[in-house]
Amino acid sequence: MVTLLVRVFKERHRRYIAFLLVAVVAIVLAGGAAFAVVHDPPLPVTTGWYWAVTTATTVGYGDVTPTNPAGRVTASLVMLTAIPLLASVFALVTGQAAATVLRRIMALNAREPDGVFRLVVGMNPTVPVILDELVQAGVPVVLAADVDPATVEQRVHVVRGDPTLAATIRAARPREAEQALVTGASDGDVLVSAVLLRKQAPDLTITALVGSAGVREALTDLGVQQTVSAQELVAGTLAKSLEAPHAGAMMAQLVESGEHKLTEVEAEPAAVGKPLSAIRSQRSKLVLGLVHDGKFSLGIGDDPVVASGDRLLIAESDPHRRRQHV
Repeated sequence: MVTLLVRVFKERHRRYIAFLLVAVVAIVLAGGAAFAVVHDPPLPVTTGWYWAVTTATTVGYGDVTPTNPAGRVTASLVMLTAIPLLASVFALVTGQAAATVLRRIMALNAREPDGVFRLVVGMNPTVPVILDELVQAGVPVVLAADVDPATVEQRVHVVRGDPTLAATIRAARPREAEQALVTGASDGDVLVSAVLLRKQAPDLTITALVGSAGVREALTDLGVQQTVSAQELVAGTLAKSLEAPHAGAMMAQLVESGEHKLTEVEAEPAAVGKPLSAIRSQRSKLVLGLVHDGKFSLGIGDDPVVASGDRLLIAESDPHRRRQHV
């Protein structure tokens, strides 16, 4: 009970519960001692306390009963005070526990993230893994999907609703998001959600997870910066592994390792006008590539020059995530 109280009650409520429990204990101790004294013949005080506990909890074995008027008065006082107080404690605890579950199911308990966040729109089998990775990296996430919030990682704020409806997208606050991932049960759902998202947040960076080449082309025309096919991504990774046996291991280590994270940082003014190869040689962290006008370049076949507003994709060690995975 103590653990449950700590988890479901705020400090003010815990004080109320603690006060009620202290009152019940005091009544049981005092009432049991008084009952032992007034009983005819007198009883050991431990027997009186035993009687008070069975009375307060409404068990009432009947092996110890009042035998005179003073004992009956004492018993009446204990029953009229301890039983209602103890019942109130159990009622408050069970009621608050039920309310907590209902708030979780109805997404009323999920706190909206402060500041910028990542927005995930729609649901498919890969989304739970993506959410777990973002949460472990300490990234605030909002999920807009028609799912039971109780089935989603608790630190993810869920906007429950059909992601192909404008009201659901609007409730997810896309204008405040830093980046969005759009997915869904079908490519058609992804396209509709992306159109609504682009309409409400024209400047938002969007990545879409689709399979159809036609839908990918339509999304590109819509201004979606990146479209990804999970099947093509897996197939490409396996193909590279066949070309170079350890290529797959390298990609898996970047993606799966709890010790690394990928970040995008804006190129500092001193880097503007310099080739990417020079930036790589100057930085201690691993620079994977350059983002220019929303397009990523590894800088292997060519050596792009960094321009103002460009961003660098960097792989770096994350001590916090390393501790989480140990």
